[in-house]
Amino acid sequence: MIKAVLFDLDGTLLNRKASVENFIHDQYKRLLKELEMVDESDYCARFIELDDNGYRWKDEVYKQLVEEYKLAITSEELLDDYLEFFQFHCIPYEGLSDLLFSLKNLNYLMGLISNGRTDFQLRNFQALGIEGHFDSVHISEEEGVKKPDPHIFRQALRRLNVQPDEAVYVGDHHENDIIGAKSAGLKTIWKKDDQVSKGEENASVHSLLDILLVLDEWTTEGKKMHS
Repeated sequence: MIKAVLFDLDGTLLNRKASVENFIHDQYKRLLKELEMVDESDYCARFIELDDNGYRWKDEVYKQLVEEYKLAITSEELLDDYLEFFQFHCIPYEGLSDLLFSLKNLNYLMGLISNGRTDFQLRNFQALGIEGHFDSVHISEEEGVKKPDPHIFRQALRRLNVQPDEAVYVGDHHENDIIGAKSAGLKTIWKKDDQVSKGEENASVHSLLDILLVLDEWTTEGKKMHS
């Protein structure tokens, strides 16, 4: 029986693509005096390309942007701006609030496991306005271990006081989320866009609200097995 639902943040609860696009255009406009030597669309498109869906840290991204475009601002200043202002551009996926309210009403425990820098990820998480729904939050920098290492999943299970077979992990990254959680003994739900399934997950969804259907199906199956 599933007692706890744990989530990834970026690309799962947080619509990172939309949030990044929102932020980078705002950064260009706010820092126009320093960035006006490069076209806005070029600057924003190049940032998104170098960002690589968040898998390249921004100090490297901004250093390369400054070098390529000979910007009249330092990479450190751009990074500080990113760290301060990205939180104001965080966009949740559709259905997030309804999902969390439903899970809470169904008495599921909820946890977050995210790779990244603690302060930055916590600010983005809090910006979504969903912190009150969660029973535990685990950021890789603070935990000293990151996905897909199964240890970070086990740490979360211990704090929630549930066994691996009583928990499900929802994430968008095949290796970090699905393989990582599976190696720790959790069931997995893959939140995918147009990605091709590799068959490792227990279920896959496009919409967050579809998670409720999956959990209901598993609950029904479990009752039939024990009847």
